[in-house]
Amino acid sequence: MADLSKYRNIGIFAHVDAGKTTTTERILKLTGKIHKTGEVHDGAATTDFMEQEQERGITIQSAATTCYWKDHRFNIIDTPGHVDFTVEVYRSLKVLDGGVGVFCGSGGVEPQSETNWRYANDSEVARIIFVNKLDRMGADFYRVVKQVKDVLGANPLVMTLPIGIEDDFVGVVDVLTQKAYIWDETGLPENYKVEEVPADLVDKAAEYREMLIETAVEQDDDLMEKYLEGEEPSIDDIKRCIRQGTNKLDFFPTYCGSAFKNKGVQLVLDAVVDYLPSPTEVEPQPLTDEEGNETGNFAIVSTEEPLKALAFKIMDDRFGALTFVRIYSGVMKKGDTILNSFTGKTERIGRMVEMHANDRNEIDRAQAGDIIAVVGMKNVQTGHTLCHPDHPVTLEPMVFPDPVISIAVKPKDKGGTEKMGIAIGKMVAEDPSFQVESDEETGDTILKGMGELHLDIKVDILKRTYGVDLEVGQPQVAYRETITKAIEDSYTHKKQSGGSGQFGKIDYRIKPGETGSGFTFKSSVVGGNVPREFWPAIEKGFKSMLGEGVLAGYPVLDMEIELFDGGFHAVDSSAVAFEIAARGAFRQSLPKAGPQLLEPVMKVDVFTPEDHVGDVIGDLNRRRGMIKDQQAGTTGVRVKAEVPLAEMFGYIGHLRTMTSGRGQFSMEFSHYMPCPNSVADEVIEAAKVRKAESKK
Repeated sequence: MADLSKYRNIGIFAHVDAGKTTTTERILKLTGKIHKTGEVHDGAATTDFMEQEQERGITIQSAATTCYWKDHRFNIIDTPGHVDFTVEVYRSLKVLDGGVGVFCGSGGVEPQSETNWRYANDSEVARIIFVNKLDRMGADFYRVVKQVKDVLGANPLVMTLPIGIEDDFVGVVDVLTQKAYIWDETGLPENYKVEEVPADLVDKAAEYREMLIETAVEQDDDLMEKYLEGEEPSIDDIKRCIRQGTNKLDFFPTYCGSAFKNKGVQLVLDAVVDYLPSPTEVEPQPLTDEEGNETGNFAIVSTEEPLKALAFKIMDDRFGALTFVRIYSGVMKKGDTILNSFTGKTERIGRMVEMHANDRNEIDRAQAGDIIAVVGMKNVQTGHTLCHPDHPVTLEPMVFPDPVISIAVKPKDKGGTEKMGIAIGKMVAEDPSFQVESDEETGDTILKGMGELHLDIKVDILKRTYGVDLEVGQPQVAYRETITKAIEDSYTHKKQSGGSGQFGKIDYRIKPGETGSGFTFKSSVVGGNVPREFWPAIEKGFKSMLGEGVLAGYPVLDMEIELFDGGFHAVDSSAVAFEIAARGAFRQSLPKAGPQLLEPVMKVDVFTPEDHVGDVIGDLNRRRGMIKDQQAGTTGVRVKAEVPLAEMFGYIGHLRTMTSGRGQFSMEFSHYMPCPNSVADEVIEAAKVRKAESKK
């Protein structure tokens, strides 16, 4: 039985280009997992194994790998940094016990770092920080530490200090042991010497050591008392306190180095062993009922308990469907029969593999704390719980954001339709933030995603991986509709067609709901005018109409309906009659309730060199943007704004032109807001034209 205290399930996350994948490569090299280091910019990184990743130099899907350091087993997930793929980060953090947040020494805390940090806070994942790329122009370790405090509101506990900076960066000072680690010019990670702290850093190192000890001993009252009386704690005691504080998220041990130049990575690996939690030290996962409400029970991490595991990712590759599974308790063996508590069906475990990015290693058993992949599971999707058939449980499910952008696609040739259907089925199973539906009027397939890049990659995968040539329409915005006025109305459904007829009369009030409240239905009927057994049918009738509003056919949000009176017939009334009445009522009343079109507004974060700030802000204003904040850094300015998605198509091209290719931006969905009349009129007109064309 493996010793769970020697397990570390960690994720590496950061903003695009902060050096996550390069850091992962160095870790794999140092732990002996790979013998030749691949570079991201050459398209040769181990964990970037998709063609699209190698070409674009970005990580698109999280990759899992296992390696060993100082007799500890690391299960590492390298996550994407681009905002369109945050769902990968979110679901990885959900199953990890600890993380390494990588920040660029010159770029500092960038937009995506904030999103990922927020996700990690939500998932209560303990983290250490690695400030990377200190060999780059404009790198400044102390500035990044300050940004971590100011921008993320986190408490960085500085564990190493840089020796030299930019081209002169040669190594780091270990603040705790007051030793200097200096690498030579060969660029090999193992070629370093441990020396005394350089004279110019002695005072600074002593000052930071004092701050480190003061912060650490706050975790232990006895040690703190002794320390205040002048007795210095032992290194083991300090490490114990740091571990405790890290796991409580009181502070985050902060390291520095250059992964590309192989400097400082060993100390990060030691920190993972010393300070990040093992599976048994993390708060156990809550169990929920079928509605998703917590039951008060937990998945205790132990091999003695019945099996509880979470499928957190589906990946299709040349060997078939792989289901990535985090085992929380119990043991999973080849040939076992397990229950999927979501579908209520059992499945047999065939092949189990330990992943190393795109390669795999067959195993016969796995236990609590492991992250493995199971080959060929039929009906399992992301977020499903796998458990022992005699002990059914549901782990806390994953919640994924709704897509905000869509495109229409159709195959160029007839034979491509079936091929496309199979391919899209696999892709939807892999990525819960990617959705597909058919437009019944035009016959087109509508792909929905989190952003232009997200859909761009999906179309690319369809073309290259699955060989489906597509005609791609213009991106479409996911508008919504709502109402602005409260009204009271009545509707009667009456139909007589020989024998028993249909009758249902409802009196109801419709009013706008709170933003984000969705659809709520209540009944205040007294005296049995509408018998209680028909209320669910009325709610169902109204609910079934929410998918298509009266202005332009977009889904309707945030509406309250109250049934307060009505009438029924002893023979002719039925659930069906009342459901039809509710549908008719929706069609009759919605146009009277001040219908309004809503558009998705994005949180946009633009980085621009200082001399182009005016152009960038002027351009965002022209795009109906609201500027929220400006932050000046050493290499440029970050402008934060809220801009309607409809105005942001093709923005990257404009930004590059305005800033001579130096600008960058990221955006994510923020909220829905009413459209200005001029925009709403255009959208409604376009919807009418589409409808007319489809009828021809």
